[in-house]
Amino acid sequence: MAATAAAATLAAATSSLLRRSPLLRPHALRVSRDFAPRRFARHIASSTNEEAAAKTAAATADTGGPTIFDKIIAKEIPSSIVYEDEKVLAFRDINPQAPVHVLVIPKLRDGLTGLDKAEPRHAEILGQLLYAAKVVAEKEGVADGFRVVINNGAEGCQSVYHLHVHVLGGRQMKWPPG
Repeated sequence: MAATAAAATLAAATSSLLRRSPLLRPHALRVSRDFAPRRFARHIASSTNEEAAAKTAAATADTGGPTIFDKIIAKEIPSSIVYEDEKVLAFRDINPQAPVHVLVIPKLRDGLTGLDKAEPRHAEILGQLLYAAKVVAEKEGVADGFRVVINNGAEGCQSVYHLHVHVLGGRQMKWPPG
């Protein structure tokens, strides 16, 4: 009972903070390194939302319709592009979880909505995604320490069903990741 009340109080306080503080809203493209306490507060509030978004996205995962990433590739939606070649596109995440948070995506989905859909024919693009992650880390100045993440499925909190690699850096990464 007391734990439930404490959790409700924390959730209400966090929600109130998020509404009032422009520094805590997830609109910025970069997160300053000195925002650790604020980043933690935003994480508490957003983790449940990320899980809900992942479950919602999973319901329509393999319909074949265009994803937000297809629209970014087609330049229908603006993005902050970090790297691009003939096969991949890398751009800043709109909800960064680290000072450097870039998404690397294949320009052609080719049935690769998640890592669980990978087939032998996808080996080349999978390698190109990892190589592009390395190039992005160099360009962003975090080549000495960065993390590469692929979320897969609803339980892995995948919210866009177009395979993508997260490149995170610019702060000390923790283990286990969560």
